[in-house]
Amino acid sequence: MRVRRRLLVANWKMTRTPAAAAALARALVAMARPAEVDLAIAPSFPALDRVGAALSGTGIALAAQDVYVEKEGAFTGEVSASMLKDAGVALVLVGHSERRLLRGEREPDFARKMERLTEEGLAPLYCVGETRAERDAGRTADVLRNQLAALDGFSAPPPGLTFAYEPVWAIGTGLAATPRMVGDVHALLRAGIAVRFGPSIAASTRILYGGSVSPGNAPGLFAEAEVDGGLVGGASLVAKDVAALLAAAAAPTTGAARA
Repeated sequence: MRVRRRLLVANWKMTRTPAAAAALARALVAMARPAEVDLAIAPSFPALDRVGAALSGTGIALAAQDVYVEKEGAFTGEVSASMLKDAGVALVLVGHSERRLLRGEREPDFARKMERLTEEGLAPLYCVGETRAERDAGRTADVLRNQLAALDGFSAPPPGLTFAYEPVWAIGTGLAATPRMVGDVHALLRAGIAVRFGPSIAASTRILYGGSVSPGNAPGLFAEAEVDGGLVGGASLVAKDVAALLAAAAAPTTGAARA
C-alpha cells in the first residue's frame, strides 16, 4: 500500500498559445483518468486564465511555472504569488533547471519564492538535480545538499511542498536516468528531508522525477517505490501520452522504499 498519492505535473513551458493550451486542457479533462493519481497542468502565464476555466471543477489542479521573489511593486514583466492565487493556481514550480541555467537563479532566490508562496497558501514544487559534470565527478549528493539549503529558513516545510528530481543532463535530451538511479537519488533526498523536518514528514513528502519521461520509460521509472510521479515536459503535450503516463503512475510499485 502506498504511503503517498502519485502526482503527474504537466509542464507545458513556452509551447502553447492560450487558445491551444485551453484546447489541450479540455482534451485531458475529457479522457478517462485513474482516480488514484493526481494531475496538475502548468501552462504559460498568459494561458492560466483559459486553462483554469477548462479545469474548473474537474479535480485537475492548475499550476504555474514560476513566481517572483517580491510581493508586489515596480517589477515589469514579473508575476506575484497573490496574482497566481487569484488566477486559481494551487501549485508553483520553483528552481526549475531552466531558471537556474537561463536566469542564473540560485537558492536564496528560491527561498524567497517559497516564502511568497507560503504567505499565499500556494504549494511549491521545488526542483533539484545535478549536471552531467557534477554526476561524473561524484558530486550528486553534495549538489542536492546545497540545493536543499533553500529550505534553511523554514522551521517546518512550506505547506504542500513537493520535490522534483530533474537531473539537468536528462532534461529534453532523451537521456532519462535509469529507474535504479532515480530511486537511489530519491532515497537520498528523502533522507535529507528527514534530517531537516523529521522522518514522518520525509515519509509523506512526494518526490517526482523529471527528465525525458516518456510513455516508454514511465512504467519502469514509476515502478520504483521512491518515485511518486513525474514532472513531465514534451510527453505532456499529447493527450494519449498523458493517458499512458497516468496509467503507469497508477500501476503497483516494485519493492519497498529505500531507507
